[in-house]
Amino acid sequence: MWRRWMIALALAVSVPALAPALAQAQSWPSKPVRIIVPVTAGSATDVTARLIADHLSQQLGQPFVVENRTGAGGTTGMGYVAKSVEPDGYTILVHSAAFVIQPATFPNLGYDSGKDFAGVTLLGNVPLVMIASPAKYKTLKDLVTVAKSKPNAVNYATVGYGAAAHLTSERLRLAAGFEAQQIPFRGAPEAINEVLAQRVDFFFSPTLAAVPLVRDGKLVALAVSSTKRALSLPEVPTTVEAGYLNSDYNFWIGMWVPVKTPREIIDRLYAETHKVLQLKSVQDKLFALGSEPANMTPAEFDAFTQSEIALNSALVKAAGIKPNQ
Repeated sequence: MWRRWMIALALAVSVPALAPALAQAQSWPSKPVRIIVPVTAGSATDVTARLIADHLSQQLGQPFVVENRTGAGGTTGMGYVAKSVEPDGYTILVHSAAFVIQPATFPNLGYDSGKDFAGVTLLGNVPLVMIASPAKYKTLKDLVTVAKSKPNAVNYATVGYGAAAHLTSERLRLAAGFEAQQIPFRGAPEAINEVLAQRVDFFFSPTLAAVPLVRDGKLVALAVSSTKRALSLPEVPTTVEAGYLNSDYNFWIGMWVPVKTPREIIDRLYAETHKVLQLKSVQDKLFALGSEPANMTPAEFDAFTQSEIALNSALVKAAGIKPNQ
């Protein structure tokens, strides 16, 4: 009897406490929702956010408005979501794998990527393909052989110090055991042009930009950085398949909210976003951007985010990449 009485008392206390949160989740959203994208309009991250936003608006009957808050390598927009908004489900962050790189490359962020955000879901994987001039290399093994025989004679392009292409290249370089010089460019078009001109040995490019040039024979795809082969280049091996263990590096796009956002709202946002990602029309448009389907529950995405932060921190240290000041 005592045990039953204690259970009844616990239920009597907990149910009223849960009621406001449940009611809040059921009524959400009751006003427009902002999606903060901390990179420029037109990027794969931005276009993905806008595609998801359009469908969420249709499903939930409220506008989901994308707002680009750029600056400081994406940290301006992240800091805004982490510290300057109410955790009520009306401000969402959509960002790339830069989310997990920045804790290692920006020492004074003013927020903690691993503690100030709650994951909603992974929106897509964006494989990077290692491209080179076919006049210089035929396989990844060819490039590594040259790099080992002529230390520091090989160089590679990036789209900025500490960016994904930089860390991808360094992970491969460390795994394969060769030296190479980084040459940063403003964007992928400039980097690709330098590879075409044979002034740069290789570049880890988004597949969208590289595939047409590979198909035309102007570039050779030596490998893809992702854990699995790219759907758009199924004949191209991963760097691990090419013989270099612990060389894989995944680039992806995800969704987060401030960490104190009610769990019921996070769960509903995940369910509605997952519904969007199951639409064939959405999958086709994402594939056209070079993005491949992915899905993680909020708990899985939180765990994934933490593991990726740790991986990038270790990689930055091992590669001797100095943090931005």
